[in-house]
Amino acid sequence: MEIGVTSFADVDPSRPPGDPARRLRELVEEIELADAVGLDVFGVGEHHRPDFAVSQPAVALAGAATRTRRIRLASAVTVLSTDDPVRVFEQFATLDGLSDGRAEIIAGRGSFTESYPLFGFDLDDYDELFAEKLELLLAVRERERVTWSGSGRHRAALQDAGVYPRPVQDPLPVWIGVGGTPASVVRAGLLGLPLVIAIIGGEPARFVQFADLYREALRRGGHDAEQAQIAINSHAHVADDAQQAADEMWPAYAAMMNRVGRERGWPPLVRQQFEAGRTPRGHLFAGDPEQVADKILAQHELFGHTRFLAHMGMGGLAHDKLLRAIELLGTEVAPRVRDEVARRTASGAVA
Repeated sequence: MEIGVTSFADVDPSRPPGDPARRLRELVEEIELADAVGLDVFGVGEHHRPDFAVSQPAVALAGAATRTRRIRLASAVTVLSTDDPVRVFEQFATLDGLSDGRAEIIAGRGSFTESYPLFGFDLDDYDELFAEKLELLLAVRERERVTWSGSGRHRAALQDAGVYPRPVQDPLPVWIGVGGTPASVVRAGLLGLPLVIAIIGGEPARFVQFADLYREALRRGGHDAEQAQIAINSHAHVADDAQQAADEMWPAYAAMMNRVGRERGWPPLVRQQFEAGRTPRGHLFAGDPEQVADKILAQHELFGHTRFLAHMGMGGLAHDKLLRAIELLGTEVAPRVRDEVARRTASGAVA
């Protein structure tokens, strides 16, 4: 089981206008710490709005590439629908070189829509854009010189075009990030691409059907479902004490969720809902190291996933609290989870 962190590099709206620059420097420090405490992966999301500091994940991750040694560096996600797949590949191939083979792309359609008008795309083409651009990204990944036509609606054709640099990894890892759309899950399985399921609300048990659907799609696509790579990505915060974790996470998390909720017409989030999410059957991983480890392991029984990604720092949580959470995740949570998963695997093999 791989354990990692994802971040949107949230900016506290109450801070001065220069806060995004400070937040980017803090982000690199957080990635350095995650590497130092033995976490496996750090993912950075792409957004084009004032409450998040990163619009180009590859650039932000490059800032950490030469200051880390082993941690994998991923987008979380790259909004492929509104980007150019050739540029995306070149950026992450460059990151792969800087990091000596540690780059990953998690491609998705994004949960916000600002990038569509910003880069001149029509939201009505939401599904078609992603399908076509993923096809080109995979073609560029497969071969150095590419001939590709697509539909001709969203991207000019390529005729024996060379794409450089080539990455250290062959192939460069491309995951598909989904939030609960069955068609996206099936697409990932048919293509044999690893899957990230974001669970940010409701009971996680409801998402087991997506893991099952993915494994079935892998089989239909001629891939080995026994080797399925599935990551679960959920909101999280770890502190030395469970109540401390809840009290630290709640104000910033609620501020972020309510800010987004006002844009989307959601009712305000209340503390009772937050506490329900922290229960064993809920979607939030907010507690002490033992509680968080136990919850990851409980979900492993449901999903059989190979990677857990703790989405941290929502709403501009204080940097020192976030550093402590990363430290605890790496030094206390991850070893417990890895040891228990290894024990279960060995027991199963013996049986």
